[in-house]
This record gives sequence, structure tokens and C-alpha cells, in this order.
Amino acid sequence: QVQLVESGGGLVQAGGSLRLSCAASGRTFSSYIMGWFRQVPGKEREFVAAITRSGGMTYYADSVKGRFTISRDNARNTVYLQMNSLKPEDTAVYYCAAKGGVGYYSAQDKYDYWGQGTQVTVSS
Repeated sequence: QVQLVESGGGLVQAGGSLRLSCAASGRTFSSYIMGWFRQVPGKEREFVAAITRSGGMTYYADSVKGRFTISRDNARNTVYLQMNSLKPEDTAVYYCAAKGGVGYYSAQDKYDYWGQGTQVTVSS
């Protein structure tokens, strides 16, 4: 069982930056692939980024590639999402999630545990 708590959301102007954090409970954090997803009201939740257990490989949605960076600190049981050059279309509730197994990094139905989400609002 893993509990995930996101933080770091807020209001930022277009072009600005935010760093989201997701703290995980338990001693098995390093055994999970971690992902970030986002959702706008009325739309489906979409994949943003994922990172492998060791942090050696990362995956991004095309819409955030080059602007967002996912990282993790297994000693601190935390995964991060550094968001730069933010755009109004990045406005959403951002969720972190954890999955076991291999592959399927962008498939939200493969993730086993989810946080409660943190709101990111980018003003134009």
C-alpha cells in the first residue's frame, strides 16, 4: 500500500515555473514506477510524465517535452515535476501516481495508487 500526497501547486503567470512534489508513504517507494497526470474539468485525465524505478529513464507527453522535467529521490520517497515555460493550457489538477510491473508508462489504468491532486493555474 502506498499513499501519495502532492504539493507545490498554485497560481503562476505564463512563462513562469512551478515545482510539484509528491511524497510517498511506505518503505517500497523505489519499487514503483512513478507518473504525473493532469485533468481539466470536463476532460479526460491525461499523461504528463513518468520515471522508472531508478530514475534512469523518463517519458513525457509531447505537449510538455522540453518544458517539464520529472525526477525522483528514493531516499526521500519523493517524486518531482519541474514545470518551466508554463502556458495557460497547462492549467489543470495534477496527480501523481504509482505503478508496479513494467511498461505502460502513459496508461493511467495501469497505475495502482493515486494522490489527491494539486491545482496548477497559469494566467495569461
